[in-house]
Amino acid sequence: GPSFEDRIYVFTPQATVIELTAGATPVDFAYTLHTDLGHRCRGARVDGAMVPLNTPLANGQTVEVVAAKEGGPSLDWLNAELGYLKSPRSRSKVRAWFNAQAMAGTIARGRELVEKLLQREGRTAIKLDDLAAQLGFKGADALFEVVGKDEFSLRNIEILLRPAPPPEPEDEGIHLKRTRATEGGVLVVGVESLLTQLARCCRPAPPDAIGGYVTRGKGVAVHRLGCSNFRHMAGAQPERVIAVAWGEPSGGSDALYPVDVLVEAADRSGLLRDISEVFAKDKVNVTGVHTQSVKGPGGSTAYMTFTVEVGDAGRLSAVLRSVSQVPGIRHARRR
Repeated sequence: GPSFEDRIYVFTPQATVIELTAGATPVDFAYTLHTDLGHRCRGARVDGAMVPLNTPLANGQTVEVVAAKEGGPSLDWLNAELGYLKSPRSRSKVRAWFNAQAMAGTIARGRELVEKLLQREGRTAIKLDDLAAQLGFKGADALFEVVGKDEFSLRNIEILLRPAPPPEPEDEGIHLKRTRATEGGVLVVGVESLLTQLARCCRPAPPDAIGGYVTRGKGVAVHRLGCSNFRHMAGAQPERVIAVAWGEPSGGSDALYPVDVLVEAADRSGLLRDISEVFAKDKVNVTGVHTQSVKGPGGSTAYMTFTVEVGDAGRLSAVLRSVSQVPGIRHARRR
């Protein structure tokens, strides 16, 4: 350890002995007593007389710190030539304070950029911690930090916030022909269903509760009743809503319906292969895959959308359970 010559011993006004590095200053003394006192140190009395803060202290002196109520260290203290600090520990405490200030500035800049984006997208109601979690960050500050450092593109947030594309534009005029497919005013899906098409925004499948919406030129679009697009259109033009029901498939063939499955996982090599193997094992046909990887401080997060064909939506829960067992999967759900 340090020899006696490397140390000096001084007193507080209450006569407590404080051990310091030889050549230590009143600022070192303040930091030895308490980090916060060091930050707020503005002057010092040695044996009752005011002295400059870069005065080297000597054995046996009584040192009293004059501190501001609040505030931080001076950048001058880190300039070795000015002699304010002798102790490496004091120096690291001053550096830590300035680093924290810089970090606070970075986080504030990131927060401002994210909040401006949410205003542009009309999504100011979203909780910032929830948004950060969806992007794979531990909390909002972690997201703001990488945005503030320009290490994370705001485009990733836009992609997450943008809802599914609205239904395709509608053309003029449609008259519902009464065929065997309409029974008692209820249009039956799957029987001579030239008139019906399954909406791509919510991809209904039996036994989902469904509603129909008469489009222009495209027949009746069949939506899940909970679909936000359907609720919006039904609210705007209720006269276009028509009751629909699932029919029994004709000719004994099992009809298959496309359904979207959303998967969020810690990204790794072989992830797509492992999930595809689960679908294959469960004899579920995959007709489309869209994947996106978002880098975060805790590694990359993969957001994947699989379009799969199922005879009925009820079968999907067993498949989702299997997918959830794949290592790294955070959650798998139907869109």
